[in-house]
Amino acid sequence: MLVIAFVTPFLFAVSTSLRTAQDVAAHVLALPTRPTLANFSRVASDIHYPRSVLNTVIITGGTCVVVVVLGAMAGYALGLTTRGWSRWTYRAFITGMGVPLFVFLTPLYLLLRDLNLLGTTFGVILVYSAWNLPVAVFFYTSFVRTIPGELGEAAAIDGAGRLRTFFAVYFPLLRPVTATLLIFITIAVWNDLMVPLIFLQDPDQRTVMVNAYSLLDSRVVRPTDLFPAALLGMAPLLVMFAFFQRRMVEGMSGGALKG
Repeated sequence: MLVIAFVTPFLFAVSTSLRTAQDVAAHVLALPTRPTLANFSRVASDIHYPRSVLNTVIITGGTCVVVVVLGAMAGYALGLTTRGWSRWTYRAFITGMGVPLFVFLTPLYLLLRDLNLLGTTFGVILVYSAWNLPVAVFFYTSFVRTIPGELGEAAAIDGAGRLRTFFAVYFPLLRPVTATLLIFITIAVWNDLMVPLIFLQDPDQRTVMVNAYSLLDSRVVRPTDLFPAALLGMAPLLVMFAFFQRRMVEGMSGGALKG
């Protein structure tokens, strides 16, 4: 029953996308008698699909790199430090997880404007990175605390410094939490509409979801435009997860063999 509940809306979107507008107006819930891809080609042209997907991939990939590197290094330091300042720093990051992003939209807008980063892809990456960094610090700090300290001591005896110990010993052990975090960040950034809509004014820089949103009309609802746009928007995400599914599962299940 759960599978049917989740799959039915998707099948309805696919069915509607393959029908003409006249056919949908006549029979909303009918199956396509003469399937056509004209809706997909028209929508792909309207939302500048290749460019929109490229923009989304750049923003999502840049955010993942920044959050993983900074989050892992912060979690490594906070997880191995038992001083009072580290506990308060960790709590500050945890507090950031409970603050919604829209609370900071106006200060962030003014800050990016003063830094001349408003309307730039790099500025959007910074916003997303700051938004997801508390979650990354929480994940990595909790995971680092479960790693035996003898591993770091053995690396120190071999002459490795803190930075080399992190990249050679701890970071490879963080693959399970990294895989989980990448899934979380990718879905959150790819499907987000608010940040690129506000911080990117140039239509050539906007993401696929923002351009799909531009097809909405306050007076007329066109399901033969909206459903193909939604399917095209999430298609690269589905392909990516299907392609990297094995590696993600291996990374997440690798935590069971960590010890």
